[in-house]
Amino acid sequence: MQTPNPAIPGPQHPQYPHPPLTRRGMLKTTGMLAAALSVSGLGGTAAWGALRARAVGRARALRFAHLTDIHIQPERQAAAGLAACVHHVQADPDKVELVITGGDLVMDSFDAGFDRTKQQWDLYTGVLRSECGVPVRHCLGNHDIWGWNKKKSQTTGEEPRWGKAWATQLLELPKPYYSFDQAGWHFIVLDSVFPDGDGYIGRLDEAQVAWLESDLTANAGKPTVVVSHIPIVTVCAMMHDGKSAKGAHSLGHGSMHADAGALHGLFVKHGGVKLCLSGHIHLNDRAEYEGVTYICDGAVSGAWWKGKEDRCDEGYGVVDLFEDGAFEHRYVKYGWKAAK
Repeated sequence: MQTPNPAIPGPQHPQYPHPPLTRRGMLKTTGMLAAALSVSGLGGTAAWGALRARAVGRARALRFAHLTDIHIQPERQAAAGLAACVHHVQADPDKVELVITGGDLVMDSFDAGFDRTKQQWDLYTGVLRSECGVPVRHCLGNHDIWGWNKKKSQTTGEEPRWGKAWATQLLELPKPYYSFDQAGWHFIVLDSVFPDGDGYIGRLDEAQVAWLESDLTANAGKPTVVVSHIPIVTVCAMMHDGKSAKGAHSLGHGSMHADAGALHGLFVKHGGVKLCLSGHIHLNDRAEYEGVTYICDGAVSGAWWKGKEDRCDEGYGVVDLFEDGAFEHRYVKYGWKAAK
């Protein structure tokens, strides 16, 4: 099972510094960049990223894939779909060295009983165990939390695996939020889902906020990636879930963090946060504010394995992190055709 304990630092990867480009070398590389634009598919975009990094003399520290909203289920060939996505990730000629999931790994355990929940987790862990040769770090989503809707799940709340316990134990997480270092970068994985009646809200509790500020302070000198399931800041949620009434736009706190302003303030205060990645909306967008970039990636499952979600195909994010603290992101379609 490729789910390493996040308490153990990930492996450090070799660095590949490049010598400064000469004028002749720059002209040659510019021509290669133009040629790369004409190449389609993953290989073409990978070549573009590598050549662009070479052109500016930038050394890549790490490439990772962000797979979110997988929603595995026994129906609609979802297990085969996840396997196809994992194969696509591993076929990258420029080598993805880490997979970070973005939550909603199973179709739903929030409203589901024990047997249905176990069936979904067995499928998920089985596909990763048999098909994925890349280390995986996990983030939890609202659908990964067992039984919070007690009426629909027929739970009492006293079950040993109830709530977030099932997922954290199965995925070997010390707690639903954690941090780790890899290749000179710091990663913070947040737990962004908290109960709100029979539903949920996107926010952090007081204990996690205190931990986050302490972690940011302790790692102030490192470029940092923050991962959450529910977006902290997003544009596509307003386009997808937002409502307009009486001349005002509104967006529920189940679609974007209720504490977005406070979290962004922490990121700016401590200065190291370069990128915040999320999922949840099944759409892809990018927002930049005061030096922090917020990216929401589309879903591996598209519209829950029924095809694309709105205008966003089934896919995943690929992120290149560089030694100088810069990053590049692209959204990659893996060519899945939904079952009819």
